[in-house]
Amino acid sequence: MRRNLLTALILLVLTVLLTATSSTVRLLWPPLVALAVIVLTRHALVGLLAGALSGALILAGAHPWTVPVDLVARDLWPGLQSPWKLGAIAFTFLLGGFAGVLERGGGFTRLLTGGSGNGGDPARRLEASAAGLGILCFFDGLANSMIVGRVGRDLADRAGTARVKLAYIADSTSSAVACVAVISTWIAFQLTMIEEAYALAGLTVNPYAVFLQSLPYNFYCWFTLVMLFVAIRGRFHPGPMATFAAEATPTRMAAGGETRESGSLASVLVPLAVLLIAFFAGFLLLGTDGQPWPLTRDRIVAAFGSSQGPLVMVLASVAASVTALLMFPRHLGAGDGLRAFVQGVRTMFVPILVLLAAWMLGSVMGALGTADLIAGLATRTGSAALVPTVVFLTGAILSFVTGTSWGTMGLLFPLAVPAAASLGAPAESLALVVAAVFSGAVFGDHCSPFSDTTIVTSISCGVEPHDHVRTQLPYALLTAGVAVVLGFLPAGLGLSPYWILPTGALALLVLPRLWKALPFK
Repeated sequence: MRRNLLTALILLVLTVLLTATSSTVRLLWPPLVALAVIVLTRHALVGLLAGALSGALILAGAHPWTVPVDLVARDLWPGLQSPWKLGAIAFTFLLGGFAGVLERGGGFTRLLTGGSGNGGDPARRLEASAAGLGILCFFDGLANSMIVGRVGRDLADRAGTARVKLAYIADSTSSAVACVAVISTWIAFQLTMIEEAYALAGLTVNPYAVFLQSLPYNFYCWFTLVMLFVAIRGRFHPGPMATFAAEATPTRMAAGGETRESGSLASVLVPLAVLLIAFFAGFLLLGTDGQPWPLTRDRIVAAFGSSQGPLVMVLASVAASVTALLMFPRHLGAGDGLRAFVQGVRTMFVPILVLLAAWMLGSVMGALGTADLIAGLATRTGSAALVPTVVFLTGAILSFVTGTSWGTMGLLFPLAVPAAASLGAPAESLALVVAAVFSGAVFGDHCSPFSDTTIVTSISCGVEPHDHVRTQLPYALLTAGVAVVLGFLPAGLGLSPYWILPTGALALLVLPRLWKALPFK
């Protein structure tokens, strides 16, 4: 306690001193404070609030008494006016209740433990089933994190899988999958960014066609899924994950504890199908003003790029939740289903508070110019062949520091694509730069302590965000290293991605053997 108080006092003094300087350090100070506090306290909410407070103090300058009002009026309230953010909050609460009903109904017990038969390693079977469920929830990264974590954590305890390993699985199948999904909550924003970036470069393109061209170049996302296979199949546990994995042992439910029966697969699959169908149908109907036919590519792009996204997310989650309650096992009782829904909603209060704190920190860093400082690195190269690598590394740093994938895309696209075009990169090679932006943005969303996906994943899996980040980071760094050395560098020199992808996958498959031979790990 004394150490924490002393650290807080030191950080406060340094923050006050920085308010009177024009040093570059002041621009990086909020994320540094947030990271330091998270490491010391292991509480994401405290760290994010500390980072936001330090940045607000710097912005306030000689008027520190305005900080509380500034944090609310400038950094919190405007964000809550966004339909997308309000929709995300409502969607988070509803999906929490939805997952609570599915979990209590017992259908996931059969889905996650019975899908691979009764033989073999129960931990490996559970992990593989959780990864499959995560890929099934391709439509939204945040929904994936909540569903896989909420329904899998107790099963992981009983199978002998460390909860931080489950969190890694959930996080690796969230944003990495959503980023390459041809239809998702991400696609509208991605297409908008592509179109604007090419326009700045003086080019007119079909953004959906560019997105499809960029898919094989999105090395970090694809290699993340390969690394996930290696971690599950090969029991690869680098860094702190090895300690957690060694300590994880199968557990049994204590006598008198809650009984978790194996429910029917229909009680899970039908509500999930309703969620998917309602999601896609909602966009096609509401996003086209009720006129989706003929179902052309342009209509699909327009539908998912419409402003109806928040409403569609909420309506789809309501429809899925009602279906889950109707499919709830009768022998457990309707009242039990409603209680499970309410309990699931309640478990999302802390993640929502953390999300609000993360949004405040992002607003403060935007006002300070932190992101602009980091993003400027993306254009400081004179070689078109090196631009994809520099863009990926810059995006990785930016997304890790800020914790926002969409913010990273919004900042880098207008810089990276025109910069590559000005260096003489042909139009067809710009798809590689687009993929480098996507990969760099997903890196931080995957492992940053400030990312809402990272935070929600850790809480839904029942682990501390600090433990989730430090056990996941070695996987992310190794994957990023392969993406650079065997991905973006050779791709920038002209090597086809269809040679790069199998080569990188092979390198990851042999990584566990190479790792064992290292004198240090």
